[in-house]
Amino acid sequence: MTTPSSRTAPSTGAWITAVFVVFTLSGLDIATWLGRIPSVRDSLDASTFEMGLLVLGMAVGSIGGLTFAGHIVAKLGARRGVQVAALCLTAGMVFAGLAVTLGWGFAAIWIALIAFGFGNGLCDVSMNVSGAAAEKAGGRTIMPLFHAAFSLGTLAGAGLGALTEALGVPVAWHFIVLVVLTSAVMLVAVNRFQDEHRFEEHVATDTSPVPTQVSRWQVWAQPSTLLIGVIVLGMALAEGSANDWLPLAMIDGHGLDNAAGSAVLTVFLAAMTAGRVAGSPLIDRFGRVPVLRISAAVAVVGLGMLIYVDSVPVAIVGVVLWGLGASLGFPMGMSAAADDPRTAALRVSAVATIGYVAFLAGPPLIGFLGEHVGLLGALLVVFVFIIAAGLASGAARERGAAARATGGGGEGYGGGEPRLQAEDTMTDPASSGGGRDSR
Repeated sequence: MTTPSSRTAPSTGAWITAVFVVFTLSGLDIATWLGRIPSVRDSLDASTFEMGLLVLGMAVGSIGGLTFAGHIVAKLGARRGVQVAALCLTAGMVFAGLAVTLGWGFAAIWIALIAFGFGNGLCDVSMNVSGAAAEKAGGRTIMPLFHAAFSLGTLAGAGLGALTEALGVPVAWHFIVLVVLTSAVMLVAVNRFQDEHRFEEHVATDTSPVPTQVSRWQVWAQPSTLLIGVIVLGMALAEGSANDWLPLAMIDGHGLDNAAGSAVLTVFLAAMTAGRVAGSPLIDRFGRVPVLRISAAVAVVGLGMLIYVDSVPVAIVGVVLWGLGASLGFPMGMSAAADDPRTAALRVSAVATIGYVAFLAGPPLIGFLGEHVGLLGALLVVFVFIIAAGLASGAARERGAAARATGGGGEGYGGGEPRLQAEDTMTDPASSGGGRDSR
């Protein structure tokens, strides 16, 4: 009888390539929405605060996707997670496009963005868990490169958004054609994913006498999980505030038109991509903590140039520095959360959920402040979170096998916390035997 374990598994190279594809297409989908925000605002004749509430719909859906992602990925695997996510992304984007073009109103777009956000959150955890396992299989730091692929996707999506804005392409046609193509390719690529659970059994090197078993909710009690979450929260806000507000900030604060505002987002995303491509060798050489601290400083300088200097060329230089500084925080947070492969799905889900608070609270907060002090002034709130991420960067120090692979400091896992073995408390205890962790 043929069992899943006896079938020929995809090679590590094919697995890594497939993860790159999924990251790229995920970024393309998200930036497709972001690149058409000026048209959405015009179609609704919405205020800045109303646009913040609209973006909140996607954040609400993302939180839901992240909440369920830990369970879905732990029980069914990252492959199934991406498959479900692709269907949600398709449904949400198609409905959103039709709602904008046919004038169905604010509520219809908000509902569509909840579905789109759910798929985005689920895909985020799924591809990061599989990417972390593929990174260990490859034996070198490649997580920033996966996120660089995501940035390349967002760069392409933002470029298409600026082009379709300039050409006046209906939002519905743009969304429908693109999401059908991207979802089809994503569903094909995900078949090359390896089973990250089976891989973890082979690579985990447990030297602790008796591992402590915890439920997925107890992962939240670990100080290191919360501190890594602060890093991801600050850098997610640095990245997400640009995605949500940079085109409108350039339009309202620096006098650009819709197409030029969307084009500046493309500049930001190009800087993010460059930072992530260059980041992998820097992390291998210097470690996560120094790179995180320098990244936070660069992001603060760039954001300050955008806000305080009344010059479009200087503002664009600031956008480049902002993008470079924000580029590595999220991928390094995901790698740090996945250092122990036995709790990777649980901690990645928890850390990503903390990070997505930025997408949940950020849009309405910046929108509300933007109504009173302008969008450029409202972006000052991002400073606080970037500084907090820099201060918490020590929690991302390489641990255990990750430290041995990179030469980083730290012993064990979680800075003195006991190494943990994931236990899915929803699983029948009788099914947790047989030499495999119950996930």
